[in-house]
Amino acid sequence: MSKLTGKTAIVTGATSGIGRATALLFAEEGASLVLTGRRRERGKAVEAECRQRGARAVFVEADHTQSADCVRVVTSALREFHQIDILFNNAGIVTQGTAESASEADWAATLALNVTAVWRMCRLVIPEMRKVGGGVIVNNASDWAVVGGKGALPYAASKGAVASMTKSMALDHAHENIRVNAVCPGDTFVERWLEKGYFEGSSPVTLEAAQAESAAYLPMKRFGRPEEIARAVLFLASEDSSFVTGHLLLVDGGNTAQ
Repeated sequence: MSKLTGKTAIVTGATSGIGRATALLFAEEGASLVLTGRRRERGKAVEAECRQRGARAVFVEADHTQSADCVRVVTSALREFHQIDILFNNAGIVTQGTAESASEADWAATLALNVTAVWRMCRLVIPEMRKVGGGVIVNNASDWAVVGGKGALPYAASKGAVASMTKSMALDHAHENIRVNAVCPGDTFVERWLEKGYFEGSSPVTLEAAQAESAAYLPMKRFGRPEEIARAVLFLASEDSSFVTGHLLLVDGGNTAQ
C-alpha cells in the first residue's frame, strides 16, 4: 500500500519546480490531488502527468493572494473528493532588496503570497481536517527562515513568518491530530530561475551561473533538485512522521550548518 493511499492533498503552486515534483510524487504514492497555480496551461499539463501515474487529479487556476480564490480551491477539493487530509502550502515568490532598496510594492506582494495566503489556506482547511479526525499541513519555508539572507529582506522576512506560523499552529492544533511542519529548502534549481523576473527586477539566471555560484558556497557543492525537496515533503505529509509536529526540516545541502 502506498504512503498516501486514501488521502486527498492540496498542492499550491503546483505548475513547476518543487510544487510539480511534489504533486507527481504524491500521485505515485496514491493521493488524490487538487493542484493550483496561475498558469493554466502548465497546471493542466501537471494534472495530466498525475493522472498518468494513476492518481485522481484536478487543476484549479488560482491566485492565492485573492481570498475568493483560496475559498474556491477548498470548495473544489471538497466537491471533487469530499475531504482534505493534506495541504502543501508551496506557492510563493522570491524578491530581492534591502530595507532601503525594497519597494513598498515588493514588500506588500511578498507578504501577500508568502505569508497571508498561507494563513488563509490553513484557516480554511483546518476545520475540514478536524471533521475527518486530523490532517497534515506542510508549509514551504526556506533555510533563510532560520539564518536570514543577504539582499532579500522581503523574502527572508516572509519565510521567517512562515516558520513562526508553523510552530504556533502546531501547538494550537496538536490535540486535534493536525500536524503542522515546514520544509526549509536551500537553493533548489527550478525551471523559473531561467526566466526574466523570477527574482524581481533581475535578468534570467543561466544554468552555468547558478551551478558556479552554488559550488562556491554550499558544502555539497551543488544546488538541490526539486525531487529531493519533494521527498522531504512526503516524509512530513505521511505517517512516516506521525510523531513530528512544529518542525522545520532543513533540506539545504548543509548551508545552515556552516
